[in-house]
Amino acid sequence: MTSFYSLIRSCQTDWDHYIQHEFIQQLGKGILDIACFQHYLKQDYLFLINFSRVWGLAVYKSHDITEIRQSLNSLKTIAEVELDLHVEYCKKWRITENELKTLTEAKANTDYTQFVLDVGLNGDILDLHIVLAPCLIGYGMIANWLRKQHWYDAKNNPYTSWIKMYISKAFQQTMQNEIAWIDQRLLNIDTSRFEQLTTIFKQATQLEANFWQMGLDRSF
Repeated sequence: MTSFYSLIRSCQTDWDHYIQHEFIQQLGKGILDIACFQHYLKQDYLFLINFSRVWGLAVYKSHDITEIRQSLNSLKTIAEVELDLHVEYCKKWRITENELKTLTEAKANTDYTQFVLDVGLNGDILDLHIVLAPCLIGYGMIANWLRKQHWYDAKNNPYTSWIKMYISKAFQQTMQNEIAWIDQRLLNIDTSRFEQLTTIFKQATQLEANFWQMGLDRSF
């Protein structure tokens, strides 16, 4: 039976590279250079803004009132809650709100957000959820992977607060809800459609990994 995990298996090497990226391993071991983490946080602020635009597209692409409400809720959560929380979290890492408002967008960020927006504009609601899945579902899986590693020391890791956001009950439930939503829509698709979706999923996964590399390299 085709499921979300079928998408992962279709690009397992790329998925593992993303989930276990060197940026993530250093973060999990607490040895990631603070400047790398700060660079990631700054670029993630810009990504969140574009992420909210994509959920706006999802409202338009929705088939019924249930999907409209779901997409609208995601849009409002990012625009009215998550962005403010991100700004406050950045302050703890000595990043001012003014810095965030005057950022230069890195190429890896532009490439990723442009791809997501292009899929959103040209595809349907399922395409949209698939292109967002490596982010929305992947972050929860990254946090779960980290806490299972024998070298992960939550008490002495300066990045534990970041990891805790994604192992929280609320985020893990959101992740499971999204997996269930995707699984339901994959039930009756044919091979050709699945191949289209795997292409989208694989590229989004690669672009997510590039985002980690951007943070590690502090590149623009």
